[in-house]
Amino acid sequence: MGHQLSTEDRRFIADLEAGQLPSAQFDHRAHVRAAYVYLVDAEPEAAAERMRQTLLAFLERIGAPASKYHVTITKAWILAVRHFMERSSGCASADEFIDANPVLLDTRIMLTHYSAELLFSPDAREAFIEPDQSPIPRHE
Repeated sequence: MGHQLSTEDRRFIADLEAGQLPSAQFDHRAHVRAAYVYLVDAEPEAAAERMRQTLLAFLERIGAPASKYHVTITKAWILAVRHFMERSSGCASADEFIDANPVLLDTRIMLTHYSAELLFSPDAREAFIEPDQSPIPRHE
């Protein structure tokens, strides 16, 4: 793939993992950025696990219940970011990658793969469920 991380990407993920990123700065773009950072260094399963750990620690830090963590949404976004990384020529940073793939900023993109009923179900929150409308492309 040839994707790389910038110094800013490394600082961002270090701040996020250390609990030093203000919660107001952890918006959807920041979630996509974290997925990209993890996927530069790891395969989707390992990246999803790192994202899970990071998100659970973030929820704890802001005093939110761990039940807010959503397994299916997290893994589906990891797979989507990976798909776009495979389709893109190498990028020098997460910002370059996101700017080249602005569709990833559409928070409703998963509703092209999942029905709202399935995606927002308690079962999907607790365990990964495959899409019921169209598959998310996999790249091994």
